[in-house]
Amino acid sequence: MNLALPVLVPALPALGAAATLAVGKRAPGLARPLAIVPVAVSAVLALVVALQLGSGQALDAATRLTPTGGPDIALAIHLDGFSSLISVLVGLVATCVQVYSTAYLKDDPRYPSYAALVSLFTAAMFLVVYSGDLIVLLVGWEVMGICSYFLIGHHWETADARSASLKAFLVTKLGDVPFLFGLFLLGADAGSFRIEDVLSAAADGRLGHPTLIALLLLCGVAGKSAQFPLHTWLPDAMAGPTPVSALIHAATMVAAGIYLVARLMPVFLLSGAALVVLAVMAAVTMIGSALCALAQDDLKRVLAYSTVGQLGYMAGALASGDREASVFHLISHGVFKALLFLAAGVVIHAAHTNSLSAMSRMPGLRRRVPDAYWTMGIALAALVGLPPFVGFFSKEAVLTAAEHAANGEALTNGLGPASAVPVAAGWIVLISAGLTALLTAAYATRLFLVAFHGPDGARAATAAAAVPAEPEADAPYSPEVDEADPATAEPPAMRWPLWVLAVPTMGLGVAGLRSDWLPALLDGGSLRPSPATAVIGTGLAVAGILLAYAAWRSATARLTAGRPAPAAEGRVPEQAGAPAAEVIVADPGRTLLGPLFGPARHGFGVDRLYSALFVRPVGAAARLVRFLDREVVETYVRGSGVGANLLGRAVRLAQTGNAQTYLSALLAGVVLLAVLVAV
Repeated sequence: MNLALPVLVPALPALGAAATLAVGKRAPGLARPLAIVPVAVSAVLALVVALQLGSGQALDAATRLTPTGGPDIALAIHLDGFSSLISVLVGLVATCVQVYSTAYLKDDPRYPSYAALVSLFTAAMFLVVYSGDLIVLLVGWEVMGICSYFLIGHHWETADARSASLKAFLVTKLGDVPFLFGLFLLGADAGSFRIEDVLSAAADGRLGHPTLIALLLLCGVAGKSAQFPLHTWLPDAMAGPTPVSALIHAATMVAAGIYLVARLMPVFLLSGAALVVLAVMAAVTMIGSALCALAQDDLKRVLAYSTVGQLGYMAGALASGDREASVFHLISHGVFKALLFLAAGVVIHAAHTNSLSAMSRMPGLRRRVPDAYWTMGIALAALVGLPPFVGFFSKEAVLTAAEHAANGEALTNGLGPASAVPVAAGWIVLISAGLTALLTAAYATRLFLVAFHGPDGARAATAAAAVPAEPEADAPYSPEVDEADPATAEPPAMRWPLWVLAVPTMGLGVAGLRSDWLPALLDGGSLRPSPATAVIGTGLAVAGILLAYAAWRSATARLTAGRPAPAAEGRVPEQAGAPAAEVIVADPGRTLLGPLFGPARHGFGVDRLYSALFVRPVGAAARLVRFLDREVVETYVRGSGVGANLLGRAVRLAQTGNAQTYLSALLAGVVLLAVLVAV
């Protein structure tokens, strides 16, 4: 293979970003081609590289960048089936996002800088995927972090966007600090930062601190891939433009942490304690995020919590020792979650709001956006895990991996002994993944029914009131600056990417059924779902759908009959209406969660806890330091200046210019000295 091809894959989007920044303001007409063409060409090149590499093959090439006095840093490329598949996913999603953004941000004056940052973000993810050296991988890792800060804060004129971007940056950096120490310790133990050498050292048992290394690396993974307890930045990141959400939550930033653990899986298999920690982290993340998604009113926050939970599935597969299942679900999720966010952008454009409760009171919404309606239905079916959609096969692969780990037969595929995976990790993942499958089906059904199939009575009442709706009171909400006129139909650039992503959402799953297809590109293990987990997983998904549907029908019946839900649940004031104009929303989430609805809507108070434990003490310490600096340190500084000034004035008084005064003073001094000597 010509090495120029894989080198060009990350280089072209980076060059496109520089060109867009350089000429985008002066020649706005060139901004869109410069944004789309380099990323699209990189996507094609990534596919060509994958086809040329073939299955079961790997390519390593490196050149030393600089000596360090210790392990050298090399500009290294490592290509295998994992990197090939994920690079194709990144290229596909990034191209769709760039095309979609040309219409979604058509009139945005900052579009050139936005497009340049998306291109740079894409280049950084390509660098992470193709890198064969941990330090070079770290460069791409951090470039993604700074790009996400600017992209989430694209609408910096709003307080929500500013605080969300700052929160994302700080929380992920909180995980990156121990992650950096973990990389240094790993390189020191292995004697090299080359991933190939690190894996060889792990296989030979030459790593002196595998548990410490794995736990430090998991801190960075928790931050980047939004796992508990560093998951809180992701729902607030919805303040950014919707295409950014599709990019960050599907194929790039949040996938980086999972991909890193998959690449370094032999290192993690050396520490059963680290795998148990990863399993617990995944279990809490999966269940907690699914409960939160069931209570959200903001459409994008539902999808954000869904992303957190699906990343928990991937982390759970890794904790079960099966990186094949994890990466399969990563690819599957990347496709259908990008589709969900882009379809949500079309719905938000038409409804002019993120609020599900407001959408439920808009007559004919599903007829206004037929493309988004059908493609979102396809993507939600994949999210739930219904056959034959891709999510069914990847979710069942995760459940199968957890089942084998729980039986002491972990599917490590030759990366380590099955006994390296604790049985407890398998049971933790299996039970939590099953419960999450039930909850996922419930919140996906709730989203679809509330957004597109609201009760006709409520719709008629709202239409008669002729007053625009606002989101539910006291609901977490991440408003986005309106980018388009809702009276204008969605342009083709916002519609055809939906169907492009819908194709793999419907058909990619079958690639895992034959051993000479998708498994041959990975570790060669089986990705077929086991009969037991397939039946149980699908049964739980169907049960979740039926429960949500029954709760929705019950709430709709109460609303149609004019009987409100208990305790005036779901009352949503109109934007400018009196209390009499309020409408009751048929929300099955309230019925299903009961007393958990309020805590789940606010993320079970994790943000408040962090505010009490960290934010407020740090703020108080900062105020104390400011007081000490201004009132104590500056007082001494000012005092020394005032003292010098007074001394200067006193000395100046003695400088009269009169020679007799000077001679008299001199004579007095001589006499005084003589007296002192004589005595």
